[in-house]
Amino acid sequence: MKAEDILTREIYRINSHLPARRLTLEELLKSSEPGIKLRDGSWHSFRRSELEKISYLLDPGEERKLRLPLVLEIVSEIRGYFRVRGRVEVKVVDKILGFYDPLEEPEERLYPRYLLTRVRRELPTTTTYAFMTE
Repeated sequence: MKAEDILTREIYRINSHLPARRLTLEELLKSSEPGIKLRDGSWHSFRRSELEKISYLLDPGEERKLRLPLVLEIVSEIRGYFRVRGRVEVKVVDKILGFYDPLEEPEERLYPRYLLTRVRRELPTTTTYAFMTE
């Protein structure tokens, strides 16, 4: 087996905590028990208070676009940073960190890795890590 095949299998294994399918904020707010099934078959519940906190950060209609959990990507080639993808996803993280600029709404953004703890402290059940190689 090639080294890159081994690495790919190992990355998949350490990402088994990721959702099998992400749901929109709108779907989760309507659910009596908001949660998702993970790749490893287990169940992850979201705190309703976090879902509501996120909904207050969004403009009307964006709850249909935001998929949860927010994925904080740890990319091996980009040391010292983590990445968030998706315009609405970036908006939520920017607002949590106090960086939001309504004139700039990028599709993805890199953040210094030391900010991970701030994001996770504010949104512990609605964010998750993903380990990536590119």
